Amino acid sequence: MSDHKTYQLSTLKPAILITTLFISTSTLAAELNYQDQTKLHDIAADVSATRIGSDIQTLVDFGTRHTLSDTKSNTRGIGAARRWIKAEFEKISQQCGGCLEVIEVKDTISGEKRIPNPVEVVNIIAIQRGTDQPNRMVMMSGDIDSRVSDVMDFTSDAPGANDNASGVAGVIESARVLSKYEFNGSIVYAALSGEEQGLFGGKILADYAQKQGWQVHGVLNNDMIGNITGINGVTDNTTARIFSEGTRVIETKEQAHKRRFTGGEVDSASRNLARYIDIIADRYIPNLDTLLVYRLDRFGRGGHHRPFNDMGYAAVRVMETNENYNHQHQDLRTEDGIVYGDTIDGVDFDYTAKLTALNAVSLASMAWAPAPPNNVEISGAVQPSTTLKWQKNNDKTTTGYRLYWRYTSEPQWQFSRYVGDVSEATLKNVVIDNYYFGVAAVNKDGIESPVVFPGDVGAFEQTLK
Repeated sequence: MSDHKTYQLSTLKPAILITTLFISTSTLAAELNYQDQTKLHDIAADVSATRIGSDIQTLVDFGTRHTLSDTKSNTRGIGAARRWIKAEFEKISQQCGGCLEVIEVKDTISGEKRIPNPVEVVNIIAIQRGTDQPNRMVMMSGDIDSRVSDVMDFTSDAPGANDNASGVAGVIESARVLSKYEFNGSIVYAALSGEEQGLFGGKILADYAQKQGWQVHGVLNNDMIGNITGINGVTDNTTARIFSEGTRVIETKEQAHKRRFTGGEVDSASRNLARYIDIIADRYIPNLDTLLVYRLDRFGRGGHHRPFNDMGYAAVRVMETNENYNHQHQDLRTEDGIVYGDTIDGVDFDYTAKLTALNAVSLASMAWAPAPPNNVEISGAVQPSTTLKWQKNNDKTTTGYRLYWRYTSEPQWQFSRYVGDVSEATLKNVVIDNYYFGVAAVNKDGIESPVVFPGDVGAFEQTLK
């Protein structure tokens, strides 16, 4: 079958009856052919900066949300904050006819450097179950807890407006907006505790997800999504960063050996999740450019996506581009004319809403899309063409597949071909040595899963542990 010109789905009807497709590409054209989705624009527009600002103020008003702070008071401490978040999720669930399952996922931590005595670390989780694949999960998370200069000081005021009331407010607002829709897969809204004391909330939830057998296909951890003026003097509300690790930390020696010869150092599931979010920003979030940062996190620092990465899940950190360290982990004070502390006047609500919209649209797109295909394989050594094979999804959502490829030095996918409902396709005269390749699943509306790079390195299923 030849496709020297752009073809439509209707020309591929014969491909529905076979399992292998041959595509001639005598010339390469940047033909990504994304199908615009009105409902994703509607979701982005529905996110409210006013509601987000109100939620941030409520969280700040608890005084401190330190993991070791008061759990009994109704007005101060992490206990009061957790109960308020849970009540908000329950209120949202009532408005959507009980569409959210609101639970606490918790454990008691002790004997740690930052949690020496027994403390119950409690995550507040809301699950919006999918109609077709309720066990397939995409997740948005933010951190409840806050701190000052001394990480063990659990009594001083620690408003934590940007770090990380902004992220939690974004999670709650996404739940408000997305609960108005039904999705094929499930969405998890997670308010996590214990981040500043050692990423314990994320560890607890990642362990819970594994024990529950969740198919976690993406974790979007939002940690500081409200500051637009950096300590470098730059004020910018048009960019955001997406941090993603390269190869999985649980990669085996044999898998690393294979990767050395086939590539994939920049094509882990987390990297392709980041690319997916980057494309969402370009298409659906006005005046926002996301920067793909090829690093697990910032130098010497961590976030709640890491415990999920540690267990082999695709997970990224979404955050502001320009940080102000005077407003992070600081006692409230003024010294030499410099104001220190993470107060609400340092948060730009419109910017937080923009990044929240990015999350909401990304979650919706992935939850509406089919699952990323499994068992993607590639062949074509010393051949003029490249063949990709994969396991077809066994669901009601997938209607076909799209092949992607790009030059190995390019950060984002450049070329694509829709190949129909097949399990194998060959790109004729596209030499395997010159490109990186991947496969995405597509639904009837043209909404796609993230791209899956061939082999273990690119797999979205938690198959490496």
